Amino acid sequence: MLNFNFTPFPVIETERLILRRITNDDVNEVFELRSNPETMKYIPRPLVKTTEDALEHVAMIEEKITSNIGINWGITLKGDSRVLGIIGYYRMQPENYRAEIGYMLLPEYHGKGIISEAVNRLIAYGFDDLKLHSIEAVIDPENFASEKVLQKCGFVKEAHLKEAEFYEGKFLDKVIYSLLNSK
Repeated sequence: MLNFNFTPFPVIETERLILRRITNDDVNEVFELRSNPETMKYIPRPLVKTTEDALEHVAMIEEKITSNIGINWGITLKGDSRVLGIIGYYRMQPENYRAEIGYMLLPEYHGKGIISEAVNRLIAYGFDDLKLHSIEAVIDPENFASEKVLQKCGFVKEAHLKEAEFYEGKFLDKVIYSLLNSK
């Protein structure tokens, strides 16, 4: 069984990005991301409505990190500390050497390869540092941009679950992509 330990917090660098810890100072950016119907379109979670909600979200992220049950990073461009997106590992299954990756990005930064760059780096982190055997991503079948990112990063479609989640009075399909550690 794997033992995850996110202390000290792993700040991760790529060619263009720094993935860093999210703090209360990022509350406005977290609010911007989680209150925007476009960024939240394919994420079946309630929209953040107030700064207080956004601070609660930051606290929840922090709590998962300190208890080693999940980890999120703020996505920033080198030379600019503003959070443009959030990426992380959720629903970690240490007993199965598996975790789910998820991400979101402000609409004005879509289509610039930022998420692919971050996902590729976190794949390496997941396999090399966390010692995962597999990484999964669960997406809405209509989320073609996310699907493209996953395919570009080597993920393979594993399943299309019909009406598997009930949210706001509707049954939603979900698609599972996965990547196995080939090393």
